[in-house]
Amino acid sequence: MTDVDVGSGDRLALAVLVQYRMATTEQMHRVIAPGVRSEQTRRRLAKLREEGLIDRITLPRAGRLRVWFPTPYGVQVACEWPELRGRRPSKTVSDPTAARLRVGHTLTVTETALVFLEHARRRGELCRPLDWIPEVYHSIGGGEAVIPDALMYYRRGPEGGEGSMTRAFIEVDRATMGPERLAAKLTSYARLHRYIPAPPGRRRRNIGQIEAQEQEEQWRQRYPLFPRILFVLDGTGPAGVSTRIHALRTVPKDPALALFLHTVPVLAAALADLHARGPSEPVWHPVHDPGSGPGRMVAWSWSPHS
Repeated sequence: MTDVDVGSGDRLALAVLVQYRMATTEQMHRVIAPGVRSEQTRRRLAKLREEGLIDRITLPRAGRLRVWFPTPYGVQVACEWPELRGRRPSKTVSDPTAARLRVGHTLTVTETALVFLEHARRRGELCRPLDWIPEVYHSIGGGEAVIPDALMYYRRGPEGGEGSMTRAFIEVDRATMGPERLAAKLTSYARLHRYIPAPPGRRRRNIGQIEAQEQEEQWRQRYPLFPRILFVLDGTGPAGVSTRIHALRTVPKDPALALFLHTVPVLAAALADLHARGPSEPVWHPVHDPGSGPGRMVAWSWSPHS
């Protein structure tokens, strides 16, 4: 008799690595099989490597940390599966040097995913491994695009009962860019929020005002509501976190950006606080909070209208 569970476990492991780009052995175990012995995950990863679907690098840290990533062959195989169909293939790290140069940010994004996955498991809510989708491409015209670090689907409330779906764009900042560059991301999201593509074969400047009003923003083709934006801050102490939150709050606001912040919840939190208390707790700083002062902290379900 075929061991179906082994096949499905291998498939999930490869799908996760293709979607997440990179993960350590421990992170892979926490994502795909937290209820079994970690040795089983190590054997599974070794098997996928022998089959040429994934590869690894070893970082010169304590314990010689192993980091796994998909090979081009692994990406090709997994992107044919229904659960990954329609996803843009990753700019895969196809060799150890490329993997090493991207490892810091990518592993932090994976660790952020685990904050939400493990929180959902503890609470009996629904956020499964493939509900975390890194680097989803959103055009804003002129060859430009908004590409969040991840798009997350999280269903709050008990699985099988009443609940609400939360969609969020996740931006992970490891203090590798200046606070002003971080804050500039808000302008890009505001452009995405109002972006209406020109009809095929017609230049935008030739669209009449009435016809333009009949077009809808492109994001509405994907989402019933514009996803909330969650900035997760790491790589700095409390003072650095405060500096970055201040930069987000004080970015110059033209009318379009002001309207966007009044409409879409934008929140920021330290990764350390998410680990310590959980993302559903009041650890988030609203970027725009008309109802209170800058020191207020809220749950991630907060909105500017609440």
